[in-house]
Amino acid sequence: MLDTTQLIETPEGVELELRVAGPVVRATAWIIDTIIRSILYVGLGYILFPFGALGKGIFYIGVFVIEWFYPVMFEVLQQGATPGKKWMKLRVLHDLGTPVGWTASMIRNLLRIIDFLPFAYGFGLFSMLATKEFKRLGDLAAGTIVVYQNQAIKYVALPEVSPLPLAITLPLAQQRAIISFAERAKTLSTERAIELANIVTALTGNTGAPAVSTLYQIAHGLLGKNSVGKIRIKN
Repeated sequence: MLDTTQLIETPEGVELELRVAGPVVRATAWIIDTIIRSILYVGLGYILFPFGALGKGIFYIGVFVIEWFYPVMFEVLQQGATPGKKWMKLRVLHDLGTPVGWTASMIRNLLRIIDFLPFAYGFGLFSMLATKEFKRLGDLAAGTIVVYQNQAIKYVALPEVSPLPLAITLPLAQQRAIISFAERAKTLSTERAIELANIVTALTGNTGAPAVSTLYQIAHGLLGKNSVGKIRIKN
């Protein structure tokens, strides 16, 4: 796989490309949200503690509400993103790519207490590493997925090579893989691009840098004569 892109087909037959977020970036978003909540707790305590027992009681209620409903409110009302997720350009969605709702958000966040066990989100991390969509237990129960937010469409100039038509018809999945390689090869190191191109030596008849060039030609041939020049990349 070139990245963590998942192809999801909606009930309406529309195909969506979603880039799944892994444990590291999600942990970073969680740390940011934890810092924000901690600041809120300190501010709340500063205001309420001078009122004695009553103030402390209100403080603990406030901590409970913030701890459990902070992520739910932001995920549902702010397009699936808490401040930490927004900072890291992440969103929570339903498995089919639709905006997350109240029920799903409540389930995934209430189950954080299970994900946290036995300590430091041990169960959650194990679950994420065991699933290709990097789902923690809360995501599995709620039917949700954490993905990168779609960015503006970028354009990249490909080498001006002649399209190379194939004598055989490739399955759609293989055509997409070749086009995806052509779209993203410029973002890879030379060594990584060659490594991937060498996988399909049987198709290109080349290895090394010539294999990469041949895949560019095949991609142009698959996209059509109008593909030479600039093609778009969806992040």
